[in-house]
Amino acid sequence: PRAFTQEEISEEELLSLLEAARWAPSASNSQPWRFVYARRGTEHFARLLDILNESNQRWAKHAAALVIVISKTHTQAATGEMRAAYTHAFDTGAAWFSLALQTTAAGWHAHAMAGIDRDKAMTSLGVPAHYRVEAAVAIGRLADPSTLPDDLREREKPSQRKPLAELAFEGRFKGE
Repeated sequence: PRAFTQEEISEEELLSLLEAARWAPSASNSQPWRFVYARRGTEHFARLLDILNESNQRWAKHAAALVIVISKTHTQAATGEMRAAYTHAFDTGAAWFSLALQTTAAGWHAHAMAGIDRDKAMTSLGVPAHYRVEAAVAIGRLADPSTLPDDLREREKPSQRKPLAELAFEGRFKGE
């Protein structure tokens, strides 16, 4: 959803949603995900909103919270050597999905966005090397779609999905 009320969320409630993400599974229990969040009405909200592209800012400005999802791309071996963490994005995706499920269970809604300025996020949020900004998430209470501009209101319906036969293959990859 893109239509959100401007209701605020307490830090306690937002952290309870992020707690679900904390318990997501990860390879070797590395937990490579990190979340930078800002709640509506706080000094940080404008900075996170500014990381979103303009088309996402149009509607996400009404969210109760914004979350930037970050993953740790490398791990340090006992020898001190930095090694690629090949499942960092996979594991962080599991954490995002846990957050999304808990958000819905708690009566809120979450919308993930790829339309962000990742370089700006790295700089503005002080994200160190060996981390990657993956996406942003807007969390809020649903508003009536009529609150959206016409072009966005048209998009407020479930998106189509590809047939399973295009996504799952027995024994050998058969996709494009």
